[in-house]
Amino acid sequence: MSRPSRVATGPAEGETPPGPDATDEARTLHHLVGRARRRLTDEAWDYISGGAETETTLLRNRLALDSLGFNARVLRDVSEVNVRGGLLGHELRLPVVLAPVGSLTLADPDGAAAAARAASRFGTMQFLSSVALPSLEEVAAAGASPLVYQLYVRGDQAWIEERVGRAERAGYVAICITVDSAYYARRDRDLIRGYVTPGRSPSDGREYQAALDWDTLRRTIAATSLPVILKGVTHPADAELAVREGVRAIYVSNHGGRQLDHVPATIDQLPGVVAAVGDAAEILVDGGFLRGTDVVKALALGAHAVAIGKLQAWALAGGGDAGLARALELLEIEVRMTMALLGATSLAELTPDHVRPVAPVAPPGIASAFPFLVREFPDIR
Repeated sequence: MSRPSRVATGPAEGETPPGPDATDEARTLHHLVGRARRRLTDEAWDYISGGAETETTLLRNRLALDSLGFNARVLRDVSEVNVRGGLLGHELRLPVVLAPVGSLTLADPDGAAAAARAASRFGTMQFLSSVALPSLEEVAAAGASPLVYQLYVRGDQAWIEERVGRAERAGYVAICITVDSAYYARRDRDLIRGYVTPGRSPSDGREYQAALDWDTLRRTIAATSLPVILKGVTHPADAELAVREGVRAIYVSNHGGRQLDHVPATIDQLPGVVAAVGDAAEILVDGGFLRGTDVVKALALGAHAVAIGKLQAWALAGGGDAGLARALELLEIEVRMTMALLGATSLAELTPDHVRPVAPVAPPGIASAFPFLVREFPDIR
């Protein structure tokens, strides 16, 4: 039996979400990230926060965002600012979605189910990682917002179609195939500590991910009626090829700096992908997006939505599903304020003319987005 359609509108503007909120004191994102740092073990913090090898890609993601400034326009009536967006026909209270994160149980014992509750409470879309817990059916039952099933290929075509079929029956609205993880990157932070993520097996079908190719993509698109999203695209030529094959949305991502080291920042690659795709597909982006100003920069450069990964995990660690819903509320406040001060009253009014290159004022890293955390955690970066 088909599930009822999912709606991601959340509460009406100004309406208080139902249920107790244990995060009322979280007046800024600093509060939630700081609480996460206090609650997480050093090993869990490093796993969630770190990147591959030298972490150059991780730092570049942040540096590139910090190297974009705003061109504000004045004397515009911004008494009303609409920050609602949409993706693949689903309305979003804010064009910020929950990125697929496989290790959410490090942040909250309920894992992706807690994220599903937060997505429903706020009104946005959740991407569920195929290696996350609990099962895709349990996550679907935990919330009512649109769900996208993100697939790491760990089996043959029959395996892929079995997973896709389960997602269809559970009411997921799209399939997202990750294509930047042919090999599992070396995460030096974890290797130095000797840390292995709980539940991770070194021989879990990764050879199928390494063999993933355009033929696999074609067969998967043919096997489902759901729109297919391709995650891990950074090259405009790959984006153009994907659209030709029938991909409905391009997800610009370098895996948050956790896969190939020494690649450009996603915000730097975004304009080229936008130009290559045009109106043929919608575009998402992730990679170091931690503040409302970051989100507005991506929207101005042509993204339809921004996905949050690390911030999602930190917010869950800092306050569970209520903490993640509060993080989304704070992002909404920051996005609305930024747009108003830019002179834009809707997402449609944001253009590349609203951003320009500037010199960053601090070294890139966590502290460049949350500078006041350094008072409590001097070594945070």
